[in-house]
Amino acid sequence: MPAQENGPQPGRSDDGSLVTVIGESLVDIIDDPRRGTTAPETHPGGSPLNVAVGCSRLDLRTKLITHHAEDAHGQMIAEHLRSNGVDVTTGGSRPTSTAVATLTVSGAAEYTFSISWDINGASIPALAAVESSLHVHTGSIASVLSPGNESVKLLIEAARPHATVSFDPNCRPAISRDAAETRDQVEDFVAASDIVMASEEDLRWLYPDRALDRSMAAWLELGPSLVALTRGGDGSVILTRRGRVELPGEAITVADTVGAGDSFMAALISGLAQLDALGAAARPRLQDITPNELHALAAYANRAAAITCSRQGASPPTSAELGSLTGSVAGS
Repeated sequence: MPAQENGPQPGRSDDGSLVTVIGESLVDIIDDPRRGTTAPETHPGGSPLNVAVGCSRLDLRTKLITHHAEDAHGQMIAEHLRSNGVDVTTGGSRPTSTAVATLTVSGAAEYTFSISWDINGASIPALAAVESSLHVHTGSIASVLSPGNESVKLLIEAARPHATVSFDPNCRPAISRDAAETRDQVEDFVAASDIVMASEEDLRWLYPDRALDRSMAAWLELGPSLVALTRGGDGSVILTRRGRVELPGEAITVADTVGAGDSFMAALISGLAQLDALGAAARPRLQDITPNELHALAAYANRAAAITCSRQGASPPTSAELGSLTGSVAGS
């Protein structure tokens, strides 16, 4: 598929993106046995797509470098991104990927995939996007599945002189069955990133014989300035060289957990943008975030994840729902 781009969105500048996200788009087919015989629901998804939508809903000018075809599922994805103000560049030639999410009694999702990842034909606009961005995010399947993962590595290398970089491995054992190989791939991206987020499940799968805090500290030693850990209903931990913040999760009625970590990531990026801590020139600011600011960041991102869990599907909050981080910092 040749590279395709949406046109500039209303109210959004066409002079480059504040945030560029690189990664897969797919359609989540959600099978919820709790609804009885109701047919499965379909929703646009994929961790990078969800992060891009989350950033855009939090008023960040956002571009997504991705793949989807011009089939029915691809048209669903394209309309979803368009309606959420995300500018899109697509490459690759395979059919649109799908993930079947079967929900457990607690609302947690277990996935099976029919997926490919390639962005061939989009290298020139993708390079232009990362070189004009203040921040670049990647992760999930796009960072481990060939052949597209090699393109992602090259784009991250090109981004670093201009942008801060964030990474969420969002490990999928159903796709990356070799934990040792995946661990090496993940650590390469961790070392190239300024901000890293992982779930408790990610770290336990990657490092089954190591405590979570030790794994976070080891990642910090690889080079990032900030490492965040999400723990579902138990909340989150954020670790920097200046301190550690741990916050419990918010008490909510869970509809499902689809996209909760992606909403956390988008809110983390938004919060750091509000602290003027994104962009290559802002790396010293990122490294100097105070304990009060870390506490506000954790609470802000926790709240975003909780809002998403309170409704069905990967539906991240808007800025009107979430509010701003700066007031929380001032009051802390």
